Amino acid sequence: MLELSKGLSVAAMEAIKALEHRTLAVDGGRLKLEWGTLAHRAIEQTNDLLWWDDTRLLGFLGLHCFDGHNVELVGMVDPAARRQGIATKLLDAALALCRDRAYSSVLLVTPRNSEAGRCLALGRGGVLDHSEYAMLLTDAPTAHPSPLHIGIRSANVDDGPVVSRLVATAFGYPPGDDNLPLANDLLQTLVIEMDDIAVGTLRVTREGDAGGIYGFAVDPAMQGRGIGREVLRRTCRKLFDEGVKQVGLEVATQNEGALGLYTSIGFRPLTTEDYYSLAT
Repeated sequence: MLELSKGLSVAAMEAIKALEHRTLAVDGGRLKLEWGTLAHRAIEQTNDLLWWDDTRLLGFLGLHCFDGHNVELVGMVDPAARRQGIATKLLDAALALCRDRAYSSVLLVTPRNSEAGRCLALGRGGVLDHSEYAMLLTDAPTAHPSPLHIGIRSANVDDGPVVSRLVATAFGYPPGDDNLPLANDLLQTLVIEMDDIAVGTLRVTREGDAGGIYGFAVDPAMQGRGIGREVLRRTCRKLFDEGVKQVGLEVATQNEGALGLYTSIGFRPLTTEDYYSLAT
């Protein structure tokens, strides 16, 4: 039975975690489920679709929109319940929501090693938009003295337009939603400053002993000065000092500059994820 969920209860979160465990036990790798986002779903809008067999969760699909325009779809089906049409029904329901909300783009995220995910995307006319490496850092990077005078602070409510502009400029996106949440108990948005001028931003997540870095953007006019390397090193060291055992991030496979930066800090590729563009 399909459930269109507004917010996720504690029981639903536990069921999703159990489903993830069963899925990865068979498929390996990882799934980009965005746990920090799932834990803080707004109850005013449906963003999660769950397929139940009585009290057992057999399928899940989440919608993630971080800029107000573009949405990513990420999900899974219990390996023991595949080839029953569950993934198709979840995707149909998700695309209907996307159509109603008139998103600019819809991307279905599938692990490269998932033949079922690739077939699902291609079967719906999906076109490969881009691919990303999921990367992992398991040791704190070595500290190095830096001549740069860089400040890193928590974003406040007045920083919404600045963060939106920096992300849009760095990644070539259209201007996003200035009112996106900047922090909760699992996520914090940071602003990078030089001479009191905002030159970059990133989001840092922390769940248990795992940290994550997302939306890492430096103003193109300020790139090439070592800002990204220094901020990444300091941010990761702080996370390890706070007790994390690993830090994850994602980078486009064709972004050689960012890939070189991350590997120089100590990040290593864990898996490759393909992003298929779908029509609604």
